[in-house]
Amino acid sequence: MTGFAVSEAKNRWLRQKMTELGVLEEDLEETFARSSGAGGQHVNKTSTCVHLRHIPSGISVICMAERSQSVNRFLARRELLERIEAGMGVKTAQMKRIERLQKQKDRRRRRSIRKDA
Repeated sequence: MTGFAVSEAKNRWLRQKMTELGVLEEDLEETFARSSGAGGQHVNKTSTCVHLRHIPSGISVICMAERSQSVNRFLARRELLERIEAGMGVKTAQMKRIERLQKQKDRRRRRSIRKDA
């Protein structure tokens, strides 16, 4: 795996996470397409959208968050690893965030019911 246009620490983290989960670079099928949305002429002329598929599990990710193809490649791999972890039953950062927001919503609802009564 080559380094992406992110910090060396993030590249190191990605390599470590891939070996932890047993995801090999050979297991990934990567294609590129033109992005849509903000970015103007740059995204209209270059193929910055990354479509990444993990062949053994069949999990597929599309990333076009940034104008840089290299950054999108990193973000797609990170998203793919999160989805693989979620499939294994591990609580990902996004799942924890959703759980925290749900608890907050429940507390607000309970407070609202007490005020109305």
